[in-house]
Amino acid sequence: MLKSLYSGVTGMKSQQTKMDVISNNIANVSTTGFKSGRVRFEDMISQTNANAQAGINAQQVGLGVQTGSIDTIMTGGSLQTTGRALDFGIENGDSSFFTVSGDGGVNNSYTRDGGFYTDFNGNLVTSSGLSVMGYAADADNTGIAEPRVMEALNIPAEHPTVNDADGNPVKLQNYSVDKTGMITGTYSDGKVYTIGQIALTSFSNPDGLEKAGSNLYNATANSGEPVLGEPGEPGFGNVQSGFLEMSNVDLANEFTDMIITNRAYQANSRSITTSDSMLEELINLKR
Repeated sequence: MLKSLYSGVTGMKSQQTKMDVISNNIANVSTTGFKSGRVRFEDMISQTNANAQAGINAQQVGLGVQTGSIDTIMTGGSLQTTGRALDFGIENGDSSFFTVSGDGGVNNSYTRDGGFYTDFNGNLVTSSGLSVMGYAADADNTGIAEPRVMEALNIPAEHPTVNDADGNPVKLQNYSVDKTGMITGTYSDGKVYTIGQIALTSFSNPDGLEKAGSNLYNATANSGEPVLGEPGEPGFGNVQSGFLEMSNVDLANEFTDMIITNRAYQANSRSITTSDSMLEELINLKR
């Protein structure tokens, strides 16, 4: 059987994989914090018809193509203003992520999607209900408790320890988040208290993270160990309140790659039909 038939099949399968990635990139062009994918190809093993000798090169016939890697491009997307206090974008920290958890910090996931909310108990959560992790305030609510321990953040509607002159808990009037992720609230007694601080997690190889759906990533053996830090520290970037990070998909590049992929798929299919015609001619020799 002609080797070109199998080479053409591998080419079509590989181009289909690339088209799947391109289509996913385009589908997520408006997804908050989405990181685009990229496919790279590698040639398969070659059949050696004659070994190299002095003055004579080897004679080899390639046996097709295979997918070498599907990379996640972790460059930062542009920040878009929303004006919403609980929307956060990470600035100048491509390897940093917000840390979220569904079980209080035992099994953490990581995200660049900073569109957070508060639930009925004041817990800071993602759109899917996962807790946003950070550092709690000290007993006096004047700073962050030491040593710093990651826990689910909470923005209490009433101050947990301070009462007014009548003995009633003072109530939260408004809150703000600065570039270091520090959450401070003004309560009905007119004072400003520290509520907590949003934490960031960095990885030595963020490209090695595994996509888990819902804008989440999980650590893998190739991502490196998660390194906890604070916004504003070197290598962690700043937190911008009132902004969301857009997808880093470049539509111009995606459409160009789509055209190239489509033509490559057609060319591979043509090599199969041409090989089929050659086989037909061979079979017709018997007539």
